[in-house]
Amino acid sequence: MASWLNPEEDAVFFLEREVAGVFAISEGRLLDGTVRFKGRLLIDPGKAVAELTERLAPHGYYPMLQDEEDLAILRVMPEKSLFRSGLWVNILLFLATLTTTVFVGAINRGAHPLADPWSIVQGLPFAVTLLLILGIHEFGHYFTARRYGITVTLPYFIPAPVGLGTFGAFIKMKSPVTDRRALFDVGIAGPLAGLCVALPAIVVGLRWSKLILTGSDEHAGIALGTPLLFSLLQWLTLGPIPQGGDVLLHPVAFAGWIGLFVTALNLLPIGQLDGGHIAYALVGKRHRMVAICALLVLVGMGIAYWPGWLFWASLSLILGLKHPPPLNDVTRLDERRRLVGFASLLLLLSVITPSPFNLSES
Repeated sequence: MASWLNPEEDAVFFLEREVAGVFAISEGRLLDGTVRFKGRLLIDPGKAVAELTERLAPHGYYPMLQDEEDLAILRVMPEKSLFRSGLWVNILLFLATLTTTVFVGAINRGAHPLADPWSIVQGLPFAVTLLLILGIHEFGHYFTARRYGITVTLPYFIPAPVGLGTFGAFIKMKSPVTDRRALFDVGIAGPLAGLCVALPAIVVGLRWSKLILTGSDEHAGIALGTPLLFSLLQWLTLGPIPQGGDVLLHPVAFAGWIGLFVTALNLLPIGQLDGGHIAYALVGKRHRMVAICALLVLVGMGIAYWPGWLFWASLSLILGLKHPPPLNDVTRLDERRRLVGFASLLLLLSVITPSPFNLSES
């Protein structure tokens, strides 16, 4: 039987029927594919979003509750991209990243893999440690998202033939986040999981590291900045470093140091970084002001200390400072999560360093 309504009116009529008993509508309008209802919420916000998601998701719609008098219904179109590919893409990218990180790790150890292929094994301690940190970080997000019923991809590793051998790893969420609690837990799970590997790696790697004299031939190369947390672990592991001395990091300790650097980048409260998830969960729509302040700090550090921060500031602007709201944007975080969220700011301060990379001369 054909409907006498046009497709858009038909959709609105269908949605009005589906929200009955959950949201009392006083006004409805369609704008750019989104149906927005004004009215009154009839049940608890969390239960409302769960009930409406169950009713609407099979038809390609998701409810978004911005306050108790404003309900938006979003039409979610099927995604056509790389992320619909099979598991083979994840495996190939991981193997490529393993290859590039092993190669870079071997080069950093003074090996010449192109001339002596067997010498590439010298890069394994660095590569395995770094990929373990990155992988556990992403699986922290993955399993937490799955626990909340969010559809996510497995981690995608990004190989790089130079630098560290990788540009990191990421997962992609393919369904909306339900509420601020889920957003917070997914956001903070990655950094905490990654640190569970990075911190022991630093301690073990420091025990395998070598004490050298400042100005010696071994001291030439890249001088690393020392975050507060790394300094604490170094002091607990090696004790005070004698005057005129320095530590030549073992590849495992270097990979752990990179783990702290990656954690710092992810905890920046900007856009859809982990810190952006945490910031939105904490302060909601005011997260944009937090992101702008963080961006200004990056620019300041880029001018005063390390130009690389200017690159990250520019990349943040390109990717955007905005963060999409969860489906339930009404229910606030509980006090325990708020305390953990503000503690994550202290964690960021303990793992970031204004000048992470500097050339040193013998």
